[in-house]
Amino acid sequence: MSEIQNQIEKLIANRETARLGGGQKAIDKQHDKGKYTARERIAMLLDEGSFEEFDMFVTHRCYDFGMDAKHTFGDGVVTGYGTIAGRLVYVFAQDFTVTAGSLSISMSDKICKVMDMAMHNGAPCIGLNDSGGARIQEGVNALAGYANIFQRNVMASGVIPQISAIFGPCAGGAVYSPALTDFIIMRRETSNMFLTGPKVVKTVTGEDVTQEQLGGANMHTTKSGVAQFAVDTEEEGIALIRDLLSYMPQNYTEKTPVVDCTDDIARKEDILNEIIPDNPNKPYDMAEVIKSIVDNGEYLESAAGYAKNIITCFARFNGQSVGIIANQPKFMAGVLDINASRKAARFVRFCDAFNIPLVTLVDVPGFLPGTAQEYGGVITHGAKLLFAYCEATVPKVTVTLRKAYGGAYIVMSSKHIRGDINYAWPTAEIAVMGASGAVEVLQAKALAAFENAEDKAKFVAEKEQEYRDKFSNPYNAARYGYIDDVIEPRNTRFRVIRALQQLKNKRLENPAKRHNNIPL
Repeated sequence: MSEIQNQIEKLIANRETARLGGGQKAIDKQHDKGKYTARERIAMLLDEGSFEEFDMFVTHRCYDFGMDAKHTFGDGVVTGYGTIAGRLVYVFAQDFTVTAGSLSISMSDKICKVMDMAMHNGAPCIGLNDSGGARIQEGVNALAGYANIFQRNVMASGVIPQISAIFGPCAGGAVYSPALTDFIIMRRETSNMFLTGPKVVKTVTGEDVTQEQLGGANMHTTKSGVAQFAVDTEEEGIALIRDLLSYMPQNYTEKTPVVDCTDDIARKEDILNEIIPDNPNKPYDMAEVIKSIVDNGEYLESAAGYAKNIITCFARFNGQSVGIIANQPKFMAGVLDINASRKAARFVRFCDAFNIPLVTLVDVPGFLPGTAQEYGGVITHGAKLLFAYCEATVPKVTVTLRKAYGGAYIVMSSKHIRGDINYAWPTAEIAVMGASGAVEVLQAKALAAFENAEDKAKFVAEKEQEYRDKFSNPYNAARYGYIDDVIEPRNTRFRVIRALQQLKNKRLENPAKRHNNIPL
């Protein structure tokens, strides 16, 4: 055999060795835990045959603590690019079979390389996380590696979509890279994210807590809001990434994707004419409204388990991707609170960063009162949502279905904060507050003078009805042009689509500045 043939055979053998990561025993152990390997995950994620790998033969550069005898091709992360539905994406997948996927400076260099390439070529970057954290043997070099990644996450924010899937442990400093990305997907029972583990928590605070309780998928998608999606299997998580990307452009310079629409744009939904209850304090399901107006009744909800009093989701109107923000009267009467404000503000800012039009469905009685909210800074958190809508320059279409009271009316993409097209249903109530509260303020002196309870009740009922007659309809706001049109509920789909078509070439720029100072 010639020397050239020997070299080719060696290359082939080295590739086979690299593809085994930490070896067959480590792969079997990974499978025994119900987890896939890094390469198996990438194969599921990308279009078949599209993956091109970088840095397969990189090894670590640490020679302390016996590491000089442990050099593995790839060094714990698989990186490269491929396509999803024919569109270019960059990906890195941490390989738990190699030193538990712990991060070395060499691993960081590999990850930073694909992130840089994603930025240079204007394509999304996807991280599949399954790591034991920083590689202790490398000391400060491992920390430097994390910092290098974080810096790139920040520079890529708003330039290209960044998605993180957590399919195993993610602890300590490792959590900050996913936290800096746009969306986080976690697998139930298998993944976790926390800064300090259960043992440290027990030592410092005395709390007994499991990894799942401390940083599992259910906790982060219902209590902390750190993650937006929880899935039961890796297959489900990977399918979700593909679905999520279908609503997004490749980068901030592109328009949103448009797909062929098979749903009649003029489809009328008679159920919408009857969905608002006669009793203004009775709830209904805003999800039914969304299903009735979007293409084929399909939408992808983000952070569905967190702050359920507001819905944030991706959908399509006549094939065009949009982001929908909708108060949910089914939970807490659709009131805005700290968590709902944070959740919606982040979603609005993501959509604005990537040219995704905003459709806002309003039924909000106000901000949640109480000491817990005020002590928690509801003013600042509510201001985040206000700020997000005010700075957004994408097309904004707003439909007020029922209540729009006080500051919450302003915040929810009103005409005054550059809402482009603002519609209202005939059932809309746009006012400073509800009838009961208004009468207490407006008629305070008269109410104090009553001695007879029956007479007082009759007076209150009359004044409340007087207030409702004036404000429990959209026409007062329409008088001033704050509402562009009052529409029949069943025609909402058609009117939203026509509004979006009109706004497709909208041009609006904010003043030049270094950056804004959003209330945090």
